[in-house]
Amino acid sequence: MKIEDIDVDAAINSVKELLGKEKDLSPALKSALEVLLVLVTLLLNRMTLNSKNSSKPPSTDPNRKKSSKRGKSRRKPGGQKGRNGTTLEPVDDPDEVTELKIDRRTLPKGLQYQEVGHESRQVIDIDISRFVTEYRAQILEDNQGNRFVASFPEGVNRPVQYGLNLKANAVYMSQHQLIPYDRIRDHFQDQMHIPVSAGSVFNFNKEAYDRLEPFEQWAKTQLAQSDLMHADETGINIGGKRHWLHCASNASLTWFSPHAKRGTEAMDEIGILPLFKGILCHDHWKPYYQYGCIHALCNAHHLRELERAWEQDQQQWAKAMQALLIDIAKAVEDAGGCLPPDDAKRWRRRYRRLLKKAETECPPPDESQRKGKRGRLKRSKARNLLERLRDFEQDVLRFMEVEDVPFTNNQGENDLRMTKVQQKISGCFRSMEGAKIFCRVRSYLSTCRKQGMSATEALTLLFQGRNPDFMEKDAA
Repeated sequence: MKIEDIDVDAAINSVKELLGKEKDLSPALKSALEVLLVLVTLLLNRMTLNSKNSSKPPSTDPNRKKSSKRGKSRRKPGGQKGRNGTTLEPVDDPDEVTELKIDRRTLPKGLQYQEVGHESRQVIDIDISRFVTEYRAQILEDNQGNRFVASFPEGVNRPVQYGLNLKANAVYMSQHQLIPYDRIRDHFQDQMHIPVSAGSVFNFNKEAYDRLEPFEQWAKTQLAQSDLMHADETGINIGGKRHWLHCASNASLTWFSPHAKRGTEAMDEIGILPLFKGILCHDHWKPYYQYGCIHALCNAHHLRELERAWEQDQQQWAKAMQALLIDIAKAVEDAGGCLPPDDAKRWRRRYRRLLKKAETECPPPDESQRKGKRGRLKRSKARNLLERLRDFEQDVLRFMEVEDVPFTNNQGENDLRMTKVQQKISGCFRSMEGAKIFCRVRSYLSTCRKQGMSATEALTLLFQGRNPDFMEKDAA
């Protein structure tokens, strides 16, 4: 027998009835059994939580099945006829050309032959190799014994040193591909026979971090002055202790910051939100409401919470509200991102009518049961959700009437996703310094990607001491 085959609610109610009728049980035993029933209910509620009705990631879902939105197809696997696929095309400037001659001894004798052209085939390969440039500075000496040495290029100041491209490549593998330092060391040793220690890889990242100080100031300023911004945060481990990684972003900019705190203390120190006056999309983490900007709430969170209220609490209104929000989102999409005022009013009336009905199904706690306690009586999760949807109606529905305000906070959550991948690979940051390096470099790479620049190009420019064009444009 499986838990899915049992009507748990009916079973628990039956046990409660039996306890109420049983007269021979001692008060202590009866009380103990009631506590156990509460614990069973709580544990079952936890067991039924998943990515669809909570903020748990899909990877934690029990017996998770990979779903496909595509139906079954009778086509054979692979590319289909007429598709616009990616074809390997020949290059116009091959690095090496090898001429192949016919051995005329293999040709039929007694005939005359003349060359009329050639047939070309290209093999595209890579050359992973070490490239060493040696600079030999001329030394001149006059008849009085004074020596004069030619100047070395700027930055060449040691007898032997690593080049800019090698540093950029190491940081690329570390911060973009999220490869651990030891494996990067092995890559350089095995593929190119270059001795690069894990400590050197750290130093390359530290150099990138130092070079990116102007970018940090630029990115924070641009985000603070933007019209729309997403905010989110996630837990990280630094030195074995719980910290928080904060993210502020939009479609063209990203900024990550590590901090020991999650709330306003951290946000104030980061310095973006105190200056921001635009529309802030977030998941209703209350400290965000300490800032004097316009707020827009993530409805993906609401849909999951409504699913939980329906599945676990059997709240009919929750299922109806879930469907209504999805319908509004579809109407906004069909309208091109913003509803006409009359349409918005009609949807808003439906929203309010549904919440009014919900008050009957999910009423507030009975004030007569207060028993002298001060403060707000404890609400159920479903009731808390209802009150949030009611009290923050403008922020829930802002996507409906303001163009470019999204239905969800997916932009912020997507920007945070790769930071979670990094933690899965490395486990935790050893120090706050390492976390700061990761956040600043990753912010730069994410921003460059949003601006249409590859990570390789971005890091090459960085170690050359040049800013990307989009920074220079804004500065001008």
